[in-house]
Amino acid sequence: MSPHRTAGLPAGRRAKYAVLVLWLVLLSVAGPLAVKLGETQDNSTLGALPAGVESSRAAQRVEAAFPDSRRQLAVAVYVRDSGLTAADRARADADRAAFAGYADGGVVSPPVPSADGRALLFSLPVSLDEERRAEGVAAMKERLTEDVPSGLRTALTGDAAAESDVWDAFDGMDGALLLATAVTVALLLLITYRSPVLWLVPLIAVGVANQLAGATVYLLARHAGLAVDFQSQTILTVLVFGVGVDYALLLIARYREELRRHADRHAAMATALRRSYGAICASAATVALGLLCLLAADLPATRGLGPVGAVGIVAALLAMTTLLPAMLVLFGRWLFWPFVPRHAAGADERDRATDHGVWRRIARLAGSRPRMVWVGTTAALLVLTLGIGNLSLGLPDDESFTTEVGSVTGQRLVADHYPGGSAAPVEVVAAAGAAERVVAAARTVPGVAELTEPQRSSDGRWVRVTTVLADAPDSTAARDTVTRLRDAVHAVPDSEALVGGRTATLLDERRTVDRDNRVVIPLVLAVVLVILVLLLRALVAPLLLMASVVLTYAAAMGGAGLLLDALGHPHLFVGVPLQAFLFLVALGVDYTIFLMTRAREETELIGHRLGVLRALTVTGGVITSAGVVLAATFGALLVLPLVPSVQMGVIVAVGILLDTFLVRSLLIPALTLDLGARTWWPGRLSRRPAERKQGPPLNAFGREGAPA
Repeated sequence: MSPHRTAGLPAGRRAKYAVLVLWLVLLSVAGPLAVKLGETQDNSTLGALPAGVESSRAAQRVEAAFPDSRRQLAVAVYVRDSGLTAADRARADADRAAFAGYADGGVVSPPVPSADGRALLFSLPVSLDEERRAEGVAAMKERLTEDVPSGLRTALTGDAAAESDVWDAFDGMDGALLLATAVTVALLLLITYRSPVLWLVPLIAVGVANQLAGATVYLLARHAGLAVDFQSQTILTVLVFGVGVDYALLLIARYREELRRHADRHAAMATALRRSYGAICASAATVALGLLCLLAADLPATRGLGPVGAVGIVAALLAMTTLLPAMLVLFGRWLFWPFVPRHAAGADERDRATDHGVWRRIARLAGSRPRMVWVGTTAALLVLTLGIGNLSLGLPDDESFTTEVGSVTGQRLVADHYPGGSAAPVEVVAAAGAAERVVAAARTVPGVAELTEPQRSSDGRWVRVTTVLADAPDSTAARDTVTRLRDAVHAVPDSEALVGGRTATLLDERRTVDRDNRVVIPLVLAVVLVILVLLLRALVAPLLLMASVVLTYAAAMGGAGLLLDALGHPHLFVGVPLQAFLFLVALGVDYTIFLMTRAREETELIGHRLGVLRALTVTGGVITSAGVVLAATFGALLVLPLVPSVQMGVIVAVGILLDTFLVRSLLIPALTLDLGARTWWPGRLSRRPAERKQGPPLNAFGREGAPA
């Protein structure tokens, strides 16, 4: 039995009950497992790099040779702009004594005053145990805010404080994001259907899909080693809701059409499923395979996002092509109240499609001057790409949160009164026999402010040299210094020197992302192109669609550049451009898939020109609604307090809206009309006889009468 024939099974008179029972069983199993998904999160991958880069190798060597290095540091800083007083120093000494109870081994460093006499800091290693570390850091943060002398500013920074701020910022965010996404989708569905009941059905179905996806990811993480972090779990929710509702909108729109043609709702749904199944599956395959292309990335956080997102897409596909049809058929036509589609066997399709009036006018615009339309639309998108100049790559540590947090405040205080790299020094690890030569080489490097005496490992094999840079750890100047430092120490014979630390990690992260961009972007484009060629059985149309989504991505980055600059977040996290590219190519091409598969279907019946116009007319409303819903679900990422999430939400939402309102509505239809049947080359549709030129004019529905 062919896939298109089996697609209609959930609409069967008896099969619908079997489908509903099956999903109830799945939900009873998946629900409790999905709740546990948060237990599998391993957020260490969010800042991790491949094991082979130098900063990772340096960290591994340091951990092996200096076991105490695994402990995270908390740094307390005290600042008075007019100069520290004796009371300020006494307060710092009291805090040092109290913090010794939270220090691993009870060791707290001596106070380090700044050269200007206005600041003082000390540091302490905190416990390796996450629970004890969290309790200790929370207690230190609370003490630093209690009874502070007037005019004295205090803050807790360092790795331990930054980790605590992350957890505090995201506390309860899983539920907030889910609620924001669900409410957004519910409102848009209510507006779309103007029915007090119908919107609930796709929302319930997508909620079940989200539970299935969460349970599947949990099982894969628990038993198959799948890496899950906060980012991938967040994107999972957004993808399932956004893509799932898109499929629901497409299917329900087709079902509504068929209800006007069939007296039996089961037959109407079976026909709707068979006619939309190919486009929905092609869309799911495009997004899922595009996500799986991320497995070719070296950056762990990017690579882990792929399979998690692919699971969500498959779950949405299953629910929207089985559970949703069964529920719609079970409840019958009354779900559409007060706009119930009635069967009218003798009615002309022009009379049955009065709700396509706006899109008939848009089709008329695209069809009357196609070249002017696609050239004008392309020019507008190209102009929008100029906004990319507002963006820069590289998110400073102190701009990672949308609100001010204590660790960021502390970083700024340290940077104002100490050498730029004091809060995050670079570490040079070298063979003990070459220690003096390595130190001498490092001293000659421009940008190195301070060097500590070499610390020898317990086995006497290695030395560690802490190196403070003159510039802020996340600055371009600091990364350039690390490059020079590496060249200098690598040149020392038999040194086996490695350079690690925060700035070295940022440098390696940038290089890793550049490599991922060069590998993953062409791979995604190739995969999507192959799917389009197979789906449309043509070469020209897929190439046009690929060119359009790349242009949309560039325009989205430009438009987002204007918005993000206005929001104060123009410095992009290095992983955002690649991930945004994937989502915009894989998700953006969905709408042209929906349009072009319908255009191909109609071209078979009434010829290329009328087929394209009819496809645009009858799919315009539903695809626009789907685009708005998907953009809004990504827009829900703005509720998160992390700047990379906000940047991702803005870029993808802008791109989806551009694709929905300009590319799919005007650019693609006008371009295909201008090209004519050559759009389908080398398929057989490109060799069809010319459309008839005499006789009554045809409207956009392929019937005789006034042109659409």
